[in-house]
Amino acid sequence: MRLTDTSDLWWKTAVFYNLDVKTYLDTDDDGVGDLRGLAQRLDHLAELGVTCLWLAPFYPSPQRDNGYDIQDYYGVDPRYGTLGDMVEVLRTAHDRGMRVIVDLVVNHTSDQHPWFQEARTSPDSRYRHFYQWRDDVPDDAPASMFPDAEDGVWRFDETAGQYYKHSFYRHQPDLATDHPEVREEIAKVLGFWLELGIDGFRVDAVPFLIDGDGGPEHEYLRTLRGYVSRRRGAAMLLGEVNLPYDEQLAFFGDSDGDELTMQFDFVANQRLYLALARQDAAPLRDALLSRPAIALGNQWGNFVRNHDELTLDQLSADERDEVFEAFAPEKGQRIHDRGITRRLPSMLEGDPRRIRMVYSLIFSLPGAPVLYYGEEIGMGEDPRVTGSRAAVRTPMQWTDAAGAGFSDADPDDMVAQVVAGGFAPQHINVSQQRHDPGSFLRFVQELIRTYRAAPEIGWGELAILDQPHSCVLAHSVTSELGMLVAAHNFAPDGRTFRIDVLGADEGWRVVSLLGDDPAPVTLDEGGFDVELGGYGHQWWRVIRPGERRIA
Repeated sequence: MRLTDTSDLWWKTAVFYNLDVKTYLDTDDDGVGDLRGLAQRLDHLAELGVTCLWLAPFYPSPQRDNGYDIQDYYGVDPRYGTLGDMVEVLRTAHDRGMRVIVDLVVNHTSDQHPWFQEARTSPDSRYRHFYQWRDDVPDDAPASMFPDAEDGVWRFDETAGQYYKHSFYRHQPDLATDHPEVREEIAKVLGFWLELGIDGFRVDAVPFLIDGDGGPEHEYLRTLRGYVSRRRGAAMLLGEVNLPYDEQLAFFGDSDGDELTMQFDFVANQRLYLALARQDAAPLRDALLSRPAIALGNQWGNFVRNHDELTLDQLSADERDEVFEAFAPEKGQRIHDRGITRRLPSMLEGDPRRIRMVYSLIFSLPGAPVLYYGEEIGMGEDPRVTGSRAAVRTPMQWTDAAGAGFSDADPDDMVAQVVAGGFAPQHINVSQQRHDPGSFLRFVQELIRTYRAAPEIGWGELAILDQPHSCVLAHSVTSELGMLVAAHNFAPDGRTFRIDVLGADEGWRVVSLLGDDPAPVTLDEGGFDVELGGYGHQWWRVIRPGERRIA
């Protein structure tokens, strides 16, 4: 497939932005963010350069797991608004050139879902086989994903008189996704939201979604992908698959990539933090060298942080301890014995050099960047919230007002407390940074602009470039659309080295991309000299003869 045949593959060069409606903007001052507030802030995202909005669950829910315990797949939680408000968000986003994807959470439902409530009543209920039941706990039952909160994955239900499976919390019974009627219901859910104008789905906990009694069923993922494509040709599936690369690759499907469209790169994400802890790029370099090739229509999602804990479960115990010691020295900053509850700026003690280096790196790696709300201004977590994912699920900081410009409600009525301490809205907010040309917001905006002007990052092939310093990651991304070279220094002191441009010949030119005044670089015998300061970073465009690229 040539690049000219792939105009519908918008996700290859998209900039994703994940937010939770309830913590974004509250327009009626009840303390809970709403869809009307989101619609009012879409201009902020358009100005930032976001091209795809990813919405966390907004469905009716008891809210025992941040909305991932869904009570009705076809509605909007009344606290956030109505389906009409959702349609208005979709229309406004599309008018501004943004796609919208939503969470597909069908591994489990809330125990308050009508299906489960009906399933409990009788073995003869139509909904009994919507869930997984047993008379006893199997000897080979897997361990809970939350060992500090649950003692297993089977729970006895007094009303039903049987055990039901819950891969996550006990109030989230697993659906029997291997049953035809359950699959038919899931297809209806997909069809409903696609008909409303959704552009795709972020698929939650994919390895658990297809874990029926018969084991992994990749045929089901192919069916879902085919259904989504038929209903809306350019729709996509972004999957959460936190597995080693060799296992993760299977979830893209065959050589044509006919299962998940995109996957988050959890391996590189976790090795990034080990590299930061060691101030040595080697762990990340090794991960990128082992990253498997994927089909042209597939893509990796590169990210710094997400809405859950910063999981480190693919690191060894010793490596995990290194990262804990560096970035989560206090027990309350850790969760589930495998993760960190903090955001990057606080972990790096607010050092602007390191923070900017990390985001520059993420945007320069082959794939599509995924931002979590507030990252564009360098938000931190709430240090008063310990041992909980909620530490990073705080109100968006729009202004320096007491309610962060999120809400004028009484603080006791707000869905979450505003961040306190050095990362409080008095110090970190959108309003101040919009008017400061040197702010982090303006830096991220420039990164996005540069990324969007370099489609080779989304389409190209990665090469790790030789240079003598282990603390430096130098790489290129090359496609028929162009070539980009980038270098990032993980150490606090500067480094000087030479980069040889692969295939460079007479007439090639190199121009630096980041900064207000990109300067030409002297290309000498196929290479050029680089000087990076402590935690320094830079991108260069390689302009080959005949190219009409704008630096």
